[in-house]
Amino acid sequence: MLLNAVRSGERDLEPAESENPEKKYRKYDFSSPRKFTKDRIRMLTGIFENYARVINSRLNARLRTNCEISVESVEEQRYYEFSNALIEGDVLALLDVEAQGKKQDSTVMLYLSTQMVLGMIDRMMGGEDTVPSTVALDYTYTDIELKLYEDIVTDLVSVMGGSWSNYLPVEFAFRKIDADPTISQLLGLEEIVVLVNMQVKFSGVSGRMSICLPGEMLTEIFAVISAETPSRKATAENMADEIFDQLRDSDLEVIAALGQTQISLRDVYHLDVGDVIDLGCAKDSPIYLNIGGYSWFSGRVGTHDKNMAVKIEEICNETGQRSK
Repeated sequence: MLLNAVRSGERDLEPAESENPEKKYRKYDFSSPRKFTKDRIRMLTGIFENYARVINSRLNARLRTNCEISVESVEEQRYYEFSNALIEGDVLALLDVEAQGKKQDSTVMLYLSTQMVLGMIDRMMGGEDTVPSTVALDYTYTDIELKLYEDIVTDLVSVMGGSWSNYLPVEFAFRKIDADPTISQLLGLEEIVVLVNMQVKFSGVSGRMSICLPGEMLTEIFAVISAETPSRKATAENMADEIFDQLRDSDLEVIAALGQTQISLRDVYHLDVGDVIDLGCAKDSPIYLNIGGYSWFSGRVGTHDKNMAVKIEEICNETGQRSK
């Protein structure tokens, strides 16, 4: 019956397309599982985006030119992926980390590309963008250039901890320069690290700035942040109550605008008791209560206990309704 249906054309041999195609999933490598969640990576991205904005203004002043600094990627990697990218002649800055008053055993590594560092040194020494477009791969820093390199790194590292202040008090301090990182073994090759890559551009010079954060150090910092989250929320709620208590006792000027008109200075000079100023509106027309220069409420004028008063009839709670 099946063969006859095919011969007669009643049945098509082509496989029918499924209305619900199978969803594709990203393969997971169980041999090297991810240590940090997407939320943690996203948090680090925000931290170093703030850091990029801070050092951008510092480099503008130091180099006397406009700089553009952007975070290109924040990725979890193995340490050998970072170390294998270094070549002979590269220089690393080693940083000490202190989180919440406790010094971490791990070392943070900061890398600045040679082309970018030479451009910075040229600008600092009063040059006018005389750095060649390409630098030899085997270029070796002189002693003076290493000292200036250290000065640049110390300035950049001094403000790195401020970007962590919303989560935890973290301080970074420059320790020393490693002039041959291809030989020294700072971490285990298979150890987990988070690599932050930043692009720096100024005066026709561009280069890479990389920050290698050891996974062991980040694990301890994230554990402290997670433990302090409930206490931070409680503190924030207590502070909110205290702030609102102070706001309730503060003075606030509320102005009832009866209307608007224009008169000459001569008319103002001749005004006397009993004179009437025409505001161009009826006596029972609504008026507006202005707070901080904006109309927040509308109502009508009347009396309360023999005093002038305004009865609120409508709240101008939409931004479009509020006008100066």
